[in-house]
Amino acid sequence: MPNLRRLAIVASLLFVLCTAAHAQQPPLQDALLDHLVGTWVLQGTIAGKPTVQDLTATWVLNHHYVALHEVSREKLPSGQPFYEATVYIGWNPDTNEYGCVWLDTYGGVLPVSLGTAPHRTDELAFVFKDPDPSFHTTFRYLEKDGSWTWAMDNDVKGTLKPFARLTMTQVKPPAK
Repeated sequence: MPNLRRLAIVASLLFVLCTAAHAQQPPLQDALLDHLVGTWVLQGTIAGKPTVQDLTATWVLNHHYVALHEVSREKLPSGQPFYEATVYIGWNPDTNEYGCVWLDTYGGVLPVSLGTAPHRTDELAFVFKDPDPSFHTTFRYLEKDGSWTWAMDNDVKGTLKPFARLTMTQVKPPAK
């Protein structure tokens, strides 16, 4: 019986250690992501064509991620938006990087749906890995007016080729 008691103690200790290792992280506090939260108009060009989109960004899942919901004002013949995406941005303390999951109307979760970005004070420079080519999406915060620029580039054999150039301008709530 002493061996059974030791086994029970070891099993209990392992359970406690494993549970502690997988404990929930505290809510994320991140000044750069705080600047992203709000209601925005996204304007510029994608694949050489002008576009206007509406974007909302909110903290979700106990303040662990910022969720962006992007909807184009352009419509399909069915009346549905031409493009729509939900993007989740969070922080991975183990790798010291931002992580991003990009889900959109093109469907499928592929390697190119998952991106990472190093920590910087004024930009989120995500690289989405795909065997050929990788895709770069950089959100840059402009403190002087509180806007963001958004550049998207295809990586063609190590050379970045512009795909989209956009500006995010915050929609101010109506005055009371």
